[in-house]
Amino acid sequence: MVCGGHGRPVLLLLTEGQVSNCKGAAILQHLLPDICTFPADGGYDASWLRESLRAKGMTVCIAPRRTRNRAFSFGKTLYKQRHLIENTFSRLKGRRHIATRYDRCAHTFFSAVCLAVTVILINES
Repeated sequence: MVCGGHGRPVLLLLTEGQVSNCKGAAILQHLLPDICTFPADGGYDASWLRESLRAKGMTVCIAPRRTRNRAFSFGKTLYKQRHLIENTFSRLKGRRHIATRYDRCAHTFFSAVCLAVTVILINES
């Protein structure tokens, strides 16, 4: 999920359960809106992703993984903005059928996620 400045979802992507975050980012990086910061957790810590986002003119704020040989510096105050995205995920997981992956088919589950995101956005307005 890519969220805008206030934690509202802009892009959604459903991948298989065993796919890493970096592979999802590789798919979505070309569709990213013109934003100036990219705060993300350690699951997105890849050198190619950092370089690609910096080439687009973004400020990259990704916490380095503990297993990384060369740690990158990141702004901790900027990194704290991730709570908006985490709050959106929390609201989504508050819906039982999404948290438990009640729907077996990917297209049905993704439709439920899109519907839940729409309801969340309507309730915020």
